[in-house]
Amino acid sequence: MIRSAIRGLALLASAGALLVLTGCASVQGPTLPVSELESFIPVPSHARLMNDVKVRWEVRENVAEVCGRAAKISAAQAWMTPPLACAMWNVASKECVIITGKKVSHVELGHELRHCFEGNFHR
Repeated sequence: MIRSAIRGLALLASAGALLVLTGCASVQGPTLPVSELESFIPVPSHARLMNDVKVRWEVRENVAEVCGRAAKISAAQAWMTPPLACAMWNVASKECVIITGKKVSHVELGHELRHCFEGNFHR
């Protein structure tokens, strides 16, 4: 019972942190939120942040540190709810860098790639 209460609080904290973070970070937990597995309707191409994007994928040991800095979150918040991955995009140069750890899921990578085209879609 205590474990489920703690897990519930952790999920609530993760959801709250996700709203606070910029669109380039996912929140870590035992598993990704179920909502990440749901289908979505892509933004029409004329309304996207970018269409023709050069994407680079970096696999890093220090994902929480790099993505936390990019999201401008405190070191304490990055430690409590460490980002699994992030995408940093530059509209002027039409470039996007996806940063993940050595272990990454298709869902996490796809989530970050969506940021490359749609920017901060968490709003």
